[in-house]
Amino acid sequence: MPIITHDAPDAPPTLGGYAQAAEVVAPARLLFVSGQVPLLADGSRPEGFAAQCRQAWANLEAQLRVAGMGLDNLVKVTTFLAQREDAAENRAIRNEVLAGRRVALTVILPAIFDEAWLIEIEAVAAA
Repeated sequence: MPIITHDAPDAPPTLGGYAQAAEVVAPARLLFVSGQVPLLADGSRPEGFAAQCRQAWANLEAQLRVAGMGLDNLVKVTTFLAQREDAAENRAIRNEVLAGRRVALTVILPAIFDEAWLIEIEAVAAA
């Protein structure tokens, strides 16, 4: 299933590794992944932003895997950060995890549901 990325030449360029738009051509399946939080299966929470970020990505990958999908199926990722100062580290870890995959992307700085969580990631995937 092809995912075609677009970056309009008459719009501002992206600020790093993502696509301005991602088009799914004739998907057979769509998967909407709820916000994945930085908790392990036993309910414990890693300390520090990097560990929480990696855990949220691991949880997202687990949801993709259970649906028979993977990172190549990602179309749109929305990341919620608790603190602006984690933006650069978030970008670095996201770029590492996505390994060159370009998806539509949004980063939001809201008040996250649990104050102990520094990140939450939701996604849309297609196959």
